[in-house]
Amino acid sequence: MRQKLLLMAAGGTGGHMFPAQALAEAMLRRGWRVRLSTDARGARYTGGFPHATEITEVSSATFARGGLLAKALVAPRILSGVAKMALEMRRDRPDVVIGFGGYPSIPALGAATLLGLPRMIHEQNGVLGKVNRKFAGRVAQVACGVWPTDLPEGAHGVHVGNPVRGAVLERQGAPYIPPGDYPMSLLVIGGSQGARILSDVVPGAIAALPEEIRRHLRVSHQARGEDEARVAQFYADHGIHAEVQPFFTDVPARISEAQLVISRSGASSIADIAVIGRPSILIPLATAAGDHQTANARGLVEVGGAIRIPESALDTTTLAEQIAAVLTNAQGATQMAHAALSVGMPDATDRLVALVDHLSEEVAP
Repeated sequence: MRQKLLLMAAGGTGGHMFPAQALAEAMLRRGWRVRLSTDARGARYTGGFPHATEITEVSSATFARGGLLAKALVAPRILSGVAKMALEMRRDRPDVVIGFGGYPSIPALGAATLLGLPRMIHEQNGVLGKVNRKFAGRVAQVACGVWPTDLPEGAHGVHVGNPVRGAVLERQGAPYIPPGDYPMSLLVIGGSQGARILSDVVPGAIAALPEEIRRHLRVSHQARGEDEARVAQFYADHGIHAEVQPFFTDVPARISEAQLVISRSGASSIADIAVIGRPSILIPLATAAGDHQTANARGLVEVGGAIRIPESALDTTTLAEQIAAVLTNAQGATQMAHAALSVGMPDATDRLVALVDHLSEEVAP
């Protein structure tokens, strides 16, 4: 019997790649072949994918970067990628094609549209990204990670949640140790690329905490490579025990050990925090397209699982006050953890798998 083939296409950020990884893990367990199409940036995230995943790099481009010449070459590169992908699909026909967003998903979705293959997209954020918005009306389903999601007319959305990796599911609902007069862990994450503003503000806010809180803290701070040295030096100069790295490979473990998480409100970060169930302070990226990070944070904030601070209101004093409010109130912190857990969707991968299975059995749209 022929193995079914799932072709996934995703752009080069953790927000696109982590849900794709979760789906790959699940579909391989179900006996499917899984192929991932991405670009060189996305290939950096493939180390966590199961070894059986077939990885292909595709030619694509974005109008958002580069000079006039680079922009002039975008359309030819995209068309070349679509043509190449269409030839590959004719040789090895996927049963389902799913795009997770980002420009590298254009060749696969474009080719699948030309060939009339069953196709869908997964949107991680509460506002569709540019590529997903272009294809939303041309696919059978838009699987939505956040609900409600702003969808264009003619698109059919289904709320599935954001799939999380197996390492997150292993820590689903891990018991929360409330803050107290003992070592406490504080995790600072700014998305897969780190966040400059968190490196500028968080260390000073921690240094401004009362000594009775600060002396118990153990900080894990994800900082961009260019910020790593200065952030580490600041913590050292102020006697704060901190581990600073550009990228933590064990973020799920660090979330589960944390009494408090300070984070951007990227879709994958929100999903991980909710599934594990931890109090958080969220600082949405002000320049996010359509302000989608504010939309992402809404669910956690509304149930009392998170505190949202807009970038425009973020300073060391405000942040220090909010950190202290959580870490000096064990009962309140525990309630935040339970509230976060209440909106987690650990079955998001199963929901997405069901859509893929159903689509594979239907006639292509």
